[in-house]
Amino acid sequence: MIELIPVLFFAAICGALMLGYPVALTLTGVSLGFAGLGMALGVFDGIYLTLIPSRLYGILTNQNLLAVPLFVFMGTMLEKSRVADDLLQNMAVVFARVPGGLGLSVVLVGMLLAASTGIVGATVVTMGILSLPTMLKAGYKPSLAAGTLCATGTLGQIIPPSICLVLLGEVISNAYQQSQLNSGVFAPDFVSIGDLFAGAIIPGIILVMSYGGYVLITALVRPQDAPPLKEQDIAALRSENSSLALALVKGLLPPVFLMVAVLGSILMGIATPTEAASVGAL
Repeated sequence: MIELIPVLFFAAICGALMLGYPVALTLTGVSLGFAGLGMALGVFDGIYLTLIPSRLYGILTNQNLLAVPLFVFMGTMLEKSRVADDLLQNMAVVFARVPGGLGLSVVLVGMLLAASTGIVGATVVTMGILSLPTMLKAGYKPSLAAGTLCATGTLGQIIPPSICLVLLGEVISNAYQQSQLNSGVFAPDFVSIGDLFAGAIIPGIILVMSYGGYVLITALVRPQDAPPLKEQDIAALRSENSSLALALVKGLLPPVFLMVAVLGSILMGIATPTEAASVGAL
């Protein structure tokens, strides 16, 4: 019976999430429920529950984790500013006559959004609302259009400033320090979030190149799956912006500025992730 508790715990979490309960309430409620079950079976000491307040206080006062809500706020503001709308339209015009040009513009804009927000959900929703109808109208194969959007949206998981890397950095640093203490090293080193950001840049660029290369090769091998935009569609996009160059610069400035201000300050050691996130939010 006791051996089945982890399986039941995992099944309960999955079931609650599928029923639509919020993640925070699901994890808290299921954990407390199984803690009560463990005490009833005599395999869990309830004294450990008294550590919850101190653990919550420790999380709230953790300087690294303070960067998470700041990055979320920064990404939300960028999303609501509709910068992605203008940028995607202008990129579509630039790559209009390139095979798979609309797909390439989606990948590039997704990369800029990921590097500016670090939020996967915001990137996927924004790109999906803006790009999917346009790609389907242009004659893109539905599976290719949806796959490009989903793959591009996940770039926010790895391209800094990724919220996932912030959370992983805290866990990895604690585990690394504990392993050194267990090995007899009483002045342990730590893994900083800046190190993770620096290490994730090249893999993120490789992913972007891979996604873009796949779209381009698909467009060359099967042109019917990723046709170029029609002339009337290009003319319609151009008519919305009298000066394409000016509109492109205006669309590129906010995400590029955020990338330089946030990532540059972290990688150069000028600011901590929390300080850089606060600058980006401002």
